Amino acid sequence: MTRTIEVEIFGHRISLQGEGDEAYFHELAGYVDAQMRNLAQKTRTSTPTKLAILAAINITDQLFRQERHRQFGEAEIERRTQVLLETIEKHLETNPN
Repeated sequence: MTRTIEVEIFGHRISLQGEGDEAYFHELAGYVDAQMRNLAQKTRTSTPTKLAILAAINITDQLFRQERHRQFGEAEIERRTQVLLETIEKHLETNPN
């Protein structure tokens, strides 16, 4: 069931619509808020729009890096599985009993 959830990000009240746990939406908003506040302390960019764009880029970078890491991990698991299967097959060929 879709519902409206009020959150606050960087001093702005925002209405989100979605399904799921309200605490999860607050967790998401808290993460974005923390990213924006961190950027506000480190940069001279003062407008919330610019901070939101920078936060979106940083969060997207984190997502892309995590996805690449996951894909690399899956490829490494596949490679190791193949090596193990080949080793087992060789062992079975040389030791049929």
